[in-house]
Amino acid sequence: MHSYGADSAGVSLTFDEASARITEGGWLDLYEPGEEGRRFLLNCGFHHLAVEDCFSEAATRFYVYDEHKFVVLRARDKDSDLDTEYIFIFLRGDLLVTVRNSALPCIDDFRKRFGLRRTQKRKNLGAEYLLYELMDSIADDWYRMLVGHNDRLEELEDRVIDPKTRYPNLLPDLHEMKQELREASKSIEPFLRIVLNLMRPDEAFVPDDCRLFYEDMCSQVNELTDRANNISAGATSARDTYLSQTSMRLAESNQRLTEVMTTLTIIGAIMMPLTLIAGVFGMNVDEFGAGTGGPSLMVIFSVMGVFSLLMLGYFWRRGWLR
Repeated sequence: MHSYGADSAGVSLTFDEASARITEGGWLDLYEPGEEGRRFLLNCGFHHLAVEDCFSEAATRFYVYDEHKFVVLRARDKDSDLDTEYIFIFLRGDLLVTVRNSALPCIDDFRKRFGLRRTQKRKNLGAEYLLYELMDSIADDWYRMLVGHNDRLEELEDRVIDPKTRYPNLLPDLHEMKQELREASKSIEPFLRIVLNLMRPDEAFVPDDCRLFYEDMCSQVNELTDRANNISAGATSARDTYLSQTSMRLAESNQRLTEVMTTLTIIGAIMMPLTLIAGVFGMNVDEFGAGTGGPSLMVIFSVMGVFSLLMLGYFWRRGWLR
């Protein structure tokens, strides 16, 4: 475990150094702050309830205190496509403080954005604009993840409709994608709800100067939600297509097996009376008037032929030979 603060350039700071800089505004990132970080946040004047949320089981929410604003979001963990971790955000004037306990891709992206001239020119819009850039980084991270899943889905769809190759584990892969998209939706949809709630006029959270940016954010997260749902629907369709094709192939195989069994059954049914006739007469054939006392070969063949024709006619009338 380690505990430190970092400035916008990612340079590690002691909490004493961070305390000296905090009046300058900008962005301060606390990674695994620990007990020393708790005291630092309290000494900064942040509300004790908001500080306690950073060190306990939290939920996605926001709150406007008298001296500052507080937002809790979930962002994707760097170590996994779907695992999410909480990021706690304090806003006061032109100061943005983030508190986290995991490595998050959105923080790396936001650090790059913070150094851009565009962001520096808009710093006068306050910490609410910096929050918009951070939330946009979270949304972009989810977008990249969904693009990867969309490419993977297209590959699986091509495998589903490929008639020449049988791919192993195709159905488990489709089920796994459905599960991953369901988990992603559990994080993206709360993200959309909190963006919508932040924009409510009665919450007095978003300044008028930043409202346009948050409207853009709302549209982007809406698109994320639609994209996740569309990919999920595509995975469902591909899975259903695969199951339908499997059922059709099984039905065709059963039909061929039925035809083979029907043919063999007919042959066996025809041979049974012929075998019975041969057994009854004992095949003591009186050929060419040899005087053996048995029936002639022509009589036996005639009886067998009559029985065969009768059985074939019966099978035909029943439709078994059509």
